[in-house]
Amino acid sequence: MINRREYTADEVHRTALRHRTWGRWGPDDELGHANHLTADRVRAAAGLIRRGATFSLAIPMDRDGPQGGRKARVNPQHVMFRHGGDLLADWENAGRGMQSTDDAVYMALQSATQWDAFCHVFYDGRTYNDRGPETVTSAGALRNSITAMADRLVGRGVLLDLARFHGRPYLDPGEAIQAEDLAACAAAAGVEVGQGDIVLVRTGHLARRRAQEAWGDFVAGPAPGLGLSACDFLCPRGVAAVATDTWGVEVIPFESADVRHPVHVVLLVNAGVLIGEIWDLDALAADCAADGVYEFFLTAPPLTITGAVGSPLNPIAVK
Repeated sequence: MINRREYTADEVHRTALRHRTWGRWGPDDELGHANHLTADRVRAAAGLIRRGATFSLAIPMDRDGPQGGRKARVNPQHVMFRHGGDLLADWENAGRGMQSTDDAVYMALQSATQWDAFCHVFYDGRTYNDRGPETVTSAGALRNSITAMADRLVGRGVLLDLARFHGRPYLDPGEAIQAEDLAACAAAAGVEVGQGDIVLVRTGHLARRRAQEAWGDFVAGPAPGLGLSACDFLCPRGVAAVATDTWGVEVIPFESADVRHPVHVVLLVNAGVLIGEIWDLDALAADCAADGVYEFFLTAPPLTITGAVGSPLNPIAVK
C-alpha cells in the first residue's frame, strides 16, 4: 500500500477551496467543524460507554520524549522546587506536622501528544475564517486559539486502524492513506464516520519506534500519514477533528513539492478541522480488535492556556 500521489500548488489550492468553510458559521466563528459537537451528539456518544474501560491516548510527557531539540521544540523539562530530600535535610522541623513537595514543568506546547490550533498554520497569509497574521501577536493568538475548543472536544471517537486493516504491524514511511483507504477501513470496522466525530487514524508508526526503543527521526522524518485525498473523505462528513500516531498527521515526504504540509493547509486553514498529533493508539487498537467495537466516548479538551496556538493533552477513550 504505497498510494502516493503528486499534486501541484494549484491542485492543492483547488482542494482547499472545495472544502473551505470560511463564513459558514458566521464571521466570528473559531470552532469550524467542532460546531457539530452539539449537546445531542455528546449525549449520544456517552451512550457508547458499555464496559467502563478507559484508555489514555497520551505518550509520557518527559525528557525522553520525541523531540530532538529541533528549533524551539524540546522535550518537557520537569523540575522539583521542593522534594523529599529537602524534607530530610531539615527533618528536625519537617518531621513534624504537614509538609509539601512542589514542582514545575517547561515544555513546548506541541512537544508531545497535542492539538494544533487553527492559527498554528497560515497559507498565503491567511488562517481559518480569513484571518491574517496580525491576529497572532507576541502575547499569543487573539483569534482561533486552541482555547476556543476548551469545552468542545468531547464526543464520539472512531478508530480507523489502517495498519491492522492491512494485516501489518505498521505502515512504512512515505505510505499515503487516501480517501478510499479510510472508507474501506471504516467499512471493515463496521463504523460510519459522520458529523462531529473525532477520527483517530493508526499507522503503527509510534509502535514501530517503541519496538526499536529509539525515537530516531520520528520528529519531521519520513512517515506514513494522510494523503491529500483523505480530506475528501473527512471534510464532507463534517468530522470535528482527526488525530494520528505520527508527528505530523500527513504523509512525509509530502505529496506536493510546491506546498509544505498540504493536508494542514486544507484541514486547519480552510476546512476548520482540528488536527491532533503524536497520539498513542496502540492499547485502544488492541482492545478494538479484540471486541470488534471501533467507536467510543472520547474526551480530549486542550489546556486553557490563554492565546495558545496548540496544547498538550491526555485524551481518554472510554468503551
